[in-house]
Amino acid sequence: MDLSELERDNTGRCRLSSPVPPVCLKEPCVLGVDEAGRGPVLGPMVYAICYCPLSRLEDLEALKVADSKTLSESERDRLFAKMEEDGDFVGWALDVLSPNLISTSMLGRVKYNLNALSHDTATGLVQFALDQGVNVAQVFVDTVGLPETYQERLQQRFPGIEVARDQAVKNWKFVEKLQDLDTDYGSGYPNDPKTKAWLRKHVDPVFGFPQFVRFSWRTAQSILETEAEDVKWEDSETGDQEGPGKIKSYFSESPQTCLRLPHRYFQERGLESATVL
Repeated sequence: MDLSELERDNTGRCRLSSPVPPVCLKEPCVLGVDEAGRGPVLGPMVYAICYCPLSRLEDLEALKVADSKTLSESERDRLFAKMEEDGDFVGWALDVLSPNLISTSMLGRVKYNLNALSHDTATGLVQFALDQGVNVAQVFVDTVGLPETYQERLQQRFPGIEVARDQAVKNWKFVEKLQDLDTDYGSGYPNDPKTKAWLRKHVDPVFGFPQFVRFSWRTAQSILETEAEDVKWEDSETGDQEGPGKIKSYFSESPQTCLRLPHRYFQERGLESATVL
């Protein structure tokens, strides 16, 4: 990737892009939008698009592309190099938004918050692809803010494009055999009343939530605490043990007078020390 333009001036916005594959000018294409660097206090925020013909999705999957957070830096570099080699059917473009641009936008007299900046950047990249002649038929976006608002905005701007924001959610295949399954679960965000109502309806008092639910989130945990049954592990021996001593006790020469609780990893899995095999 040629970063010379960014290196010349990294105080504003810089757009980089690949050549458009000829096949993307003719065949209907799917385009994905995502960002990196939205949360950090240091460095730029980068929005990117990647597109290919719908007929070549299997070829794209064969490259073993995945969520960047699940890949190491070397794997990401390898994938990008492979995409560059396969430039006959894959194209990309990105916007690099400098920390200076982000800060001055958010702190200016006319406020331009990060959500609005993100929306406009994503929309601008989709428009850039269209201006380059890419035959965009579907758009997948990683939403910022309320998903419905984001989807409506994109569909108004690009009425001829199917915005597949949450196609995976709507077509989710539940591994559990649930009775009276209601798929109207709202936006999926914790503050959505419809989502909360769906969670309460589909919590099992013994088995908890379907795998569709991120049960580690506080919203789900709160419902489990009020709607589900308490579980007591009768074979656990940690209940009669006293808690760990003061921090000074770890540096004392005298022997410990109380048993320490095992690490949470062992408690959660019911693992105990074995003295006899």
